[in-house]
Amino acid sequence: MSERTGVLVLSYGTPRSRDEIEGYYTRIRRGRPPSHEQLADLVRRYDAIGGLSPLNERTADQVAGIARKLELDSPGRFVVAGATKYAEPSIEEGVERLLDAGVSDIVGIALAPLSATMSTGQYHDRARAAIDGRVAYHEVWSWWQEPLFVPLLAARVRRAVAETPTATTVVLFTAHALPARVVADGEDYADQLGAAAAEIAKVAGLDHCLVCWQSAGRTQEQWLGPDILEVIRSLDPAATTDVVVCPVGFVSDHLEVLYDVDVEAAAVGAERGIQVHRTESLNADPAFLSILARRIERMEPYGW
Repeated sequence: MSERTGVLVLSYGTPRSRDEIEGYYTRIRRGRPPSHEQLADLVRRYDAIGGLSPLNERTADQVAGIARKLELDSPGRFVVAGATKYAEPSIEEGVERLLDAGVSDIVGIALAPLSATMSTGQYHDRARAAIDGRVAYHEVWSWWQEPLFVPLLAARVRRAVAETPTATTVVLFTAHALPARVVADGEDYADQLGAAAAEIAKVAGLDHCLVCWQSAGRTQEQWLGPDILEVIRSLDPAATTDVVVCPVGFVSDHLEVLYDVDVEAAAVGAERGIQVHRTESLNADPAFLSILARRIERMEPYGW
């Protein structure tokens, strides 16, 4: 086959060693080095989950799994490269790898089911700038409505609820908070989470569920709410002794799941006499990666 399509799998990135943490944090802060206290707090969070986030390994497995599925379906048609926003390989490096492979066009897909211009949109903007018109770029936007994605999460929710000891378990559906101006700007990011949660709850047959946000940035700006910690604190332990968190907006084990949910939210729950459980992360589940591969396949050659 003479023409091949490049696939740029976009993710957030994380430090690969302790020595990289400060530089990584500086990039997240748009070139402003963190204070000693801010850096120490991030290191403390990494320490709480074993020293570093497993995100790089989880993402590499996802990229490899997507590539295997695409190759199985369409031998020789796709060239797949991973690229990260704040670590290595960078988005620019990922683009150059695909162009060096001689691809005729590039499909970009972010490893996040919900989209907004100030989140996944920034990934696509950087990819498009790096390509600089050399080939066509086709972005995959919000993909939570892909067939089988909702049933996949619903099955995880049912399994987690079944493992709790009470019949009054409340399920919390979460995503990464963004500044509240995302709504004022007319974007549907919050609506995406609400719609996804409603669909998952319906398929899972839930009686008690809430939508909330997590992992808000530590800035003076107002962020989307309510925050998961506020919601857990508001629950009556006499009526609810167990909570299951389904982090809809995240697709792998990393700091925002392993610390923000498993450590921080669990500690707040313990203070209230409420046990916090979590659905299993998607990680490199072949069923999940097949969903993404099918979405990519539908982008070419006629469905741009």
